[in-house]
Amino acid sequence: MGFPYDEASWSVVDGAMFMGWGSGMPGLYTLIAAGICVAVLLFGQRTESAKTKQFEK
Repeated sequence: MGFPYDEASWSVVDGAMFMGWGSGMPGLYTLIAAGICVAVLLFGQRTESAKTKQFEK
């Protein structure tokens, strides 16, 4: 997973270039991020629902 080019110059980069390219890591990181997003949405929905029930009395 070293530097894929012979010279360290932006002129030789011709596509996507980030850590983990060519492995399963981008997919794994996307899955982790999606899980965090779902957890935040569920937690937010639960707390907002509890706050709304206080005012419906």
